[in-house]
Amino acid sequence: MEHPSHDSLLKHPNSITYESPYPLYALAISHTPHRVAVGSFLETFNNRVDVLSFDPETLSLKPHLPALSFDHPYPPTKLMFHPSASTPNLLASSGDFLRLWDLREHSAEPLSVLNNSKSSEFCAPLTSFDWNDVEPRRLGTSSIDTTCTVWDVERCVVETQLIAHDKEVYDIAWGEARVFASVSADGSVRIFDLRDKEHSTIIYESPHPDTPLLRLAWNKQDLRYMATILMDSNKVVILDIRSPTMPVAELERHAASVNAISWAPQSSRHICSAGDDTQALIWELPTVAGPNGIDPMSVYSAGSEINQLQWSAAVPDWIAIAFSNKMQLLKV
Repeated sequence: MEHPSHDSLLKHPNSITYESPYPLYALAISHTPHRVAVGSFLETFNNRVDVLSFDPETLSLKPHLPALSFDHPYPPTKLMFHPSASTPNLLASSGDFLRLWDLREHSAEPLSVLNNSKSSEFCAPLTSFDWNDVEPRRLGTSSIDTTCTVWDVERCVVETQLIAHDKEVYDIAWGEARVFASVSADGSVRIFDLRDKEHSTIIYESPHPDTPLLRLAWNKQDLRYMATILMDSNKVVILDIRSPTMPVAELERHAASVNAISWAPQSSRHICSAGDDTQALIWELPTVAGPNGIDPMSVYSAGSEINQLQWSAAVPDWIAIAFSNKMQLLKV
């Protein structure tokens, strides 16, 4: 595969664009040093992860090529750096398995390949995962085999595995140290507590039966709130876990399907959404929604459908989006 060159970086005062030789999907932003990892989306076995260094002061974004660029089997469905700034070089990826990578100064080394199947050397494809930022030894994965698996990544063992839904599980998000939620093709949002594994709480179901829920984001500044998106829908559904079943708000200003959502890391009332209408919208949630719904506070238009976004916890003035073969960092 060809490697991107330094000429593939375009800078504007409020955005930096990185152009890759291949379509991009997964992306992650680390704490310190600030790095951005991007994963290719090729419908073949051979895929790629590139790690870029980002300096928010000088607005520079430099590929660590070829040192921190590595082959990845199948397209990574998600990338995520270790949530603690004290472990900046650990990167996780999901796809055929959960994989951990050690990003050293001049190389990216595979640390472990974690298989949650007790009976096979193969694992059902993993749709997503989330790292527990309260207890970072815990990482939860979601799978098309209807399960969620909680790993102890320090010991590389399964802590617990739950049949979470009736159909494929598409996303997972941690709230507290022992509490996570998941969304599924069965159209439900469910909350699980590791202290009571026999039970889960359904806090929302698709208004149209069997409409899959694709993504889930838990508001880390106010754990009462989470957001989800439905397949082929222009809505972002905001939920309050204290009043299940009825959304507290529905954000409906996208002109096409929403693909990604991310809460602001430093504010409980701001969320970003992005979709097939090529737009990334930033919303400020009012204490009471008006009769005509809520308008976004800012709009950013990309060059094509946006399929991924991450709001950086380390540099909260920046949002990363992926569309086509580009990754863009936007200053908000």
